[in-house]
Amino acid sequence: MTVRPAAARPTRRPTVVMKACLALALAGLLWAAPPAPAAAQGGDSDYVADIVDLPLMEGLREVADAGMAFDKPSGRIVEAYAHGTVDTAAVRRFYRQTLPQLGWQRLGQDQFTREGERLQIDYLGADGDLTVRYTLQPR
Repeated sequence: MTVRPAAARPTRRPTVVMKACLALALAGLLWAAPPAPAAAQGGDSDYVADIVDLPLMEGLREVADAGMAFDKPSGRIVEAYAHGTVDTAAVRRFYRQTLPQLGWQRLGQDQFTREGERLQIDYLGADGDLTVRYTLQPR
């Protein structure tokens, strides 16, 4: 029996690979078919699944399996998406009025902070066919 040395593993930095995977996943989300109806997404939740106290504005439905969530010792990192036939100004207005009632302080136009976490809200697409991205991370 001949023993061969193990093939050298390619040296790839996990961060580069993870960033590439996330970029591909996001590209797939942006160019994928429209989101499934709410019934296929697991119910009529009024809150973002991985950010349980972040309400969804009426007219938005969370896009199932589009985001990610990590729990780290330094805090949680969550990216979630919601889609609807709403406009950017209405969504901004909703979160400006609602989030302070839940203890969030506004940092900027679409940034909020609470208890060591920062929430960024971004808008993808056009009014009437809008996707909202929520990014939660440690401050």
